[in-house]
Amino acid sequence: MMNLKGKCAVVVGGTSGIGRAIALGLASAGADVVASSRLKESVIEMANILEGLGRTTLRIPSDVSDRSSLQALHDKVISAYGHVDILVNSAGMTRRIPTLECSEDLWKNIMDVNFSGTLRACQIFGKTMLARRKGRIINIASLASFVAFHDVAAYCSSKAAVGALTKSLAVEWAQQGVCVNAIAPGVFPTDLNRGLLDSPRGKELLLRTPMHRFGKLDEVASAAVFLASDESGFITGHILPVDGGFLASGVNQ
Repeated sequence: MMNLKGKCAVVVGGTSGIGRAIALGLASAGADVVASSRLKESVIEMANILEGLGRTTLRIPSDVSDRSSLQALHDKVISAYGHVDILVNSAGMTRRIPTLECSEDLWKNIMDVNFSGTLRACQIFGKTMLARRKGRIINIASLASFVAFHDVAAYCSSKAAVGALTKSLAVEWAQQGVCVNAIAPGVFPTDLNRGLLDSPRGKELLLRTPMHRFGKLDEVASAAVFLASDESGFITGHILPVDGGFLASGVNQ
């Protein structure tokens, strides 16, 4: 069950945080994984780890804001492996700022990375998947795709757009063998959000999570492995919350 041996996966934004955990999860399930991000040093470090798991990989930095960069990533992976079975879009950014103080440039930057970057990768890799009539695309949505968080309107808007894009592509590509789904992670401790966890905001998130704990990174990785596997063949257009019950919750006590 959920054996990805022989499959090639590309994880954009795959060298840190949730993307890194998913890349490691896919590799542990047997896939050869190319984990890419903007920082060459991080790409090299992650490739060494993946090879240590017995998988093959490539060392290719990319920038989701640059279509030619994503195209080069695609072309090099295709040249090396001949196909891409799994695409994970995990690159993202946020900034906490009151909406009235959010400049147009900052708004555009957040939308470009989180939403347009996901679209670019889906277009570039999706074209090849459609030609093969086979593929799995997993976008990283957010709890903010469904509910609002204070002072992050640009982030919430971008992640709501990722959710809508996921459903739209799923409907378009369903008959051509390409399943498009998304994961909406709850709060998972990473190097980027350690400060959040100890803040009043983090305490509120914990209070509103029925399991009364934050997630473990291997729990979101397991969800990605399932969506990447043949066992999820009749699932498309779904946004899977991995959130300890946060979105289902009303009053917890």
